[in-house]
Amino acid sequence: MLEELHIRDFAIIDELTLTFGEGMTALTGETGAGKSIIVDALAVALGGRAEGTMVRTGAKRAVIEATFRLSEPLREAIKPILEEQELWDDENYITLGREIRAAGRHTARINGSAVGLALLRRIGEMLADIHSQAEHISLLRVSTHRRLLDKFAGIEADLAAYQALYRRLQAIRKQIAQLQASAEANARRADLLQYQIGEIEEAAPQKDEDRLLEEERQRLVHAETLAEQANRALMLLDEGTPEAPAITDLFGEVSAALQSIAHTDKAQAEFAEEAIALEESLAELARKIRRYAESLEFDPNRLAEVEERLALLDDLKRKYGGSLEKVLEYIIRARAELETITNTAEQMDALGQEAEQLEAELARQAAILSQKRHKAAAKLANAIEAELADLRMQAKFRVHFSTTPDPNGLPMPNGERVAYDAFGTERVEFLLAPNPGEDFKPLAKVASGGETARLMLAIKRVLTAEDPTPTLIFDEIDQGIGGRLGAVVGKKLRELARRHQVLVITHLPQLAAFADAHYRVSKQFMHGHTSTTVTLLKGEDRVRELAQMLGGNTKSALQSARELLESARADGPPLT
Repeated sequence: MLEELHIRDFAIIDELTLTFGEGMTALTGETGAGKSIIVDALAVALGGRAEGTMVRTGAKRAVIEATFRLSEPLREAIKPILEEQELWDDENYITLGREIRAAGRHTARINGSAVGLALLRRIGEMLADIHSQAEHISLLRVSTHRRLLDKFAGIEADLAAYQALYRRLQAIRKQIAQLQASAEANARRADLLQYQIGEIEEAAPQKDEDRLLEEERQRLVHAETLAEQANRALMLLDEGTPEAPAITDLFGEVSAALQSIAHTDKAQAEFAEEAIALEESLAELARKIRRYAESLEFDPNRLAEVEERLALLDDLKRKYGGSLEKVLEYIIRARAELETITNTAEQMDALGQEAEQLEAELARQAAILSQKRHKAAAKLANAIEAELADLRMQAKFRVHFSTTPDPNGLPMPNGERVAYDAFGTERVEFLLAPNPGEDFKPLAKVASGGETARLMLAIKRVLTAEDPTPTLIFDEIDQGIGGRLGAVVGKKLRELARRHQVLVITHLPQLAAFADAHYRVSKQFMHGHTSTTVTLLKGEDRVRELAQMLGGNTKSALQSARELLESARADGPPLT
């Protein structure tokens, strides 16, 4: 539950620290004193909308911190989330905070550490639920009715399963649409790929072919020079001239001399061995040079072929990547892409079959949602009618379901297809017959301001009775409800406060009398600006506040205030 709320430089609040206990707490005061501002600040701390205009005039930033004491079930739910983010700090308490700068930038915090707004909002929704006067208006919007019914029905798991299927089906539909839309572009792409693949396949380049051809070209261009140098080397090495014996002949004499030494001096046998090895190497070198010289031939036709082939390979490299390796990689990718495009029809058929299967499964899941909603609708109607009766409304309440035929919708058991969205196939609308004998009509057409407020209170009573959220805040939800019903509303809220911590902003003394704790919110003008102050009322101070709400601190008003408190005590446990 909420134990402490600290607010600084927010709207007309300079600095304010409030402590709260269990049960029901009432905040009262004149219009404009800042009651709703306190709720707005708490909403911001829980992850609500924040903007620079919320910062008090003249201040640079606003700071709001809300500290909650954790129950065991709530601790088990929140702890894994915060431990994953390394934010878990205390087994018993958690602090949510928000800093808003006048320039507009804001920072969200959990236990003093900066966090993303989504995480703050996720944790905030687990800790508190704010019901504002604006919800009276939202109740008249049909779009909110399904959400309220689903909350009562408790079908979160079923709805999540349906929505997972829905998202998958929508993704497949999108894929099919993209394939259909790109069919013409794919055809053009396929033509280009086929041309490119054909061009490369016709050339049939081989790995390192350009390098080998370039080496051959160099040999062909310089064949005469290479042959001349090879023959000269061969002459010096193996043939010799009348003036100069061949190197091999000279080295043969060297070898013979070393063998003679080895024959006499056995220790120098290695001289002879090395000489023999070198003599064989020279002979092998001469043979290789001779073969090389014999292979050299200036062939203009072959040179033209090589240069033509190199030009073709250079053209491929220019078009497809800059190197022969890139050309070979490109043809592999092009073949794969062409196969993908060629298989588009097969892909569309496969996706279409999967879409049909998902449609059938989605229809089954939608039927489950519908069945549970219809079952819950009857219970919701009975519970709301009972609450309305307590609130002096002899009204009848009904949940109306409707579907819309759609040839592209989900298949129904009767063979029809109906429109669907992320929440199912049915439109949910609350209807009301405000008086006995009248027909059921949409809320917007039959509910007056006071009736809407009572209807909202009845719905909130029914929905929050089993709500696991520990702290419930009601901001002027008694709008439009007169003093006659104030005691009834107060009693119902206090009953709710036995299972939840309830904070109520109210103008009704009959309702405020049922609170376990009572704060007066007022504003004062000091040092050139207006600021809000909050005072915890006890004893005669509380009596005087109730009397003021009744019309003034007259003797009769004070007596009536005491009677309100006595009556509230008689209906429940002693109050503070």
